[in-house]
Amino acid sequence: MPQAEIGIIGGSGLYSMPGFTDMREVQQETPFGAPSDAYIVGTLEGRSVAFLARHARGHKLLPTELNFRANIYGFKQLGVERIVSVSAVGSLKEEHKPLDFVIPDQFFDRTRHRIDTFFGEGLVAHVGFGDPVCGEMACVVESACKNVGVNAKRGGTYVCMEGPQFSTKAESNVYRSWGADVIGMTNLQEAKLAREAEICYVTVAMVTDYDCWHPHHDSVTVDQIISVLVKNAENAARVVKATVAGLPKSRSCKCGSALAHAILTERAKIPTATKEKLKLIVGKYLE
Repeated sequence: MPQAEIGIIGGSGLYSMPGFTDMREVQQETPFGAPSDAYIVGTLEGRSVAFLARHARGHKLLPTELNFRANIYGFKQLGVERIVSVSAVGSLKEEHKPLDFVIPDQFFDRTRHRIDTFFGEGLVAHVGFGDPVCGEMACVVESACKNVGVNAKRGGTYVCMEGPQFSTKAESNVYRSWGADVIGMTNLQEAKLAREAEICYVTVAMVTDYDCWHPHHDSVTVDQIISVLVKNAENAARVVKATVAGLPKSRSCKCGSALAHAILTERAKIPTATKEKLKLIVGKYLE
């Protein structure tokens, strides 16, 4: 029996979800190890929702230390079909100001040390990833931002860098020359794994400050950044609440059948242990 239908991943500044009722903590153990933290399962706007603090409560995990596979698999175990991912980002364009939200529809990978697939160990699958974000969910998030009065741009490219250090000015200016919109350290792996798990995924990118390319970047104080983080978290909670309320009960996108034509390995050649490990994700295609 599914415990939740919608997942929320909270990023920097958003470590809990206001408005939850009937809350309980659910500790998940997955074939890929432990997720970042316990999932907080409850009711929001009449819908069953599971919240996960990406970096753990208290912000204890570096982006590179995140167990992305466990985080997404844990949502799958709970029955989640859609994930709203909230993330603090730096702006690569003057038009994206601090306190603005961006709903990117593309990613560019600049990470180097991360595992970002469930597959391997005798099972090969290649999912389509040309459109990495669920368009149905992006529409709902865009409407939610308008409804609660948050300035948001639909579309754009999120550069996912390794971190934990921020960019050099040379890197930042290269990303700008590519036309990228925002830069962060976490969302690409989540999007890839959600697609493999046939879970809809959307990013709500909260602009904290301009990246180091900006001439006024060095004059920004820690206090100013924290102030923006706090305000962004308040706005994100309102946007997420409106998004949850606005999501249709059933999915009409293709995310739920992403693996239908993705598995290349001959069924008889797939190791039994791998079949068992990935049963939750691929079981319906191996029967």
